[in-house]
Amino acid sequence: MADIKELLKYSLDSGASDLHLSVGSIPMVRIHGVMQKLQLPKMDIDTMLKIKNDVLNENQKQIFEEKLEIDFSTALEDKGRFRVNFFNQINGISAVFRTIPSTIKSTEELGIPPIMNQLSMKQKGLILLTGPTGSGKSTTLAAMIDYINENKSCHIITIEDPVEYYHYSKSSLINQRELGQSTHSFANALRSSLREDPDVILVGEMRDLETIQLALTAAETGHLVLSTLHTSSAVKTIDRIIDVFPTGQKAQIRSMLSESLEAVIAQKLLQNRNKNGRIPVSEIMIANDAVRNLIREDKIYQIPTLIQSGGQDGMQSLDHDLQRLLGQGLINREDAMKVADNSEIFEKGVF
Repeated sequence: MADIKELLKYSLDSGASDLHLSVGSIPMVRIHGVMQKLQLPKMDIDTMLKIKNDVLNENQKQIFEEKLEIDFSTALEDKGRFRVNFFNQINGISAVFRTIPSTIKSTEELGIPPIMNQLSMKQKGLILLTGPTGSGKSTTLAAMIDYINENKSCHIITIEDPVEYYHYSKSSLINQRELGQSTHSFANALRSSLREDPDVILVGEMRDLETIQLALTAAETGHLVLSTLHTSSAVKTIDRIIDVFPTGQKAQIRSMLSESLEAVIAQKLLQNRNKNGRIPVSEIMIANDAVRNLIREDKIYQIPTLIQSGGQDGMQSLDHDLQRLLGQGLINREDAMKVADNSEIFEKGVF
């Protein structure tokens, strides 16, 4: 019978980002973005039930029975910290254990553009980090929060589901709140935070209309708000926010967004050239006056042109960042082509 401690130890030792366990399937790990099967038999129901009972506490077991899924973070003895998700599928129980690094890397160590540190020091406004699941959004946000914590004396509140990286007060005071443990919803916690004298608010994810509206209000009233969305570009991010609202409110939201938005960073992770690690690549949109006008006038489709020409403001297109990484010999041309907005640039071998 597979032992969860041994499985997690192997996952950590192999540098896996995720361990996948599923009734009816062979255990798998994701290493540098690639799923790999372990040399183990398929997981059976009894094994998964034992793992569930070993990992979940009584309250979590009850939530899992009621909702058929549960997402939380936990420290398992000396094996490190993990973001854990148990869910049901047609063959039985499945679980994913995502490794949470024990230390928070700096933006420099992560290979993230220096402008991210400058954005972190903004006094107010909305900064959005976007990308698919597993694109490093939480890691980048943790680096930004840590940079603020080290370089600024302020009050930081994080609202997360679940808390992944633990922060300790340095120059700043940090209060971290977790859904299900210290608050019932992003919206409730965000509404409450406005009465808690914050300077910086991290909202783990803007999931619904109420949370988005409260985040915009917080950014508009003198707070720096950092959050995430599962969108792939600046244009799609802005469209997603506006589309959440009824037709009668869209003009007002465009106006609020044009005033409060500071930046959208759309991030992906690519395998490095040696296939032994992953590198962040990003599109960066900075909300300068021209961008704000396009948002206000509902001409969002023109924003990519401004990103292309906005290098002096710290903007960069995804393809420009891919060209930089390719030129430095850090990634392969084939991998760049898979995610490029205009793959023809790389097919022609110009870069």
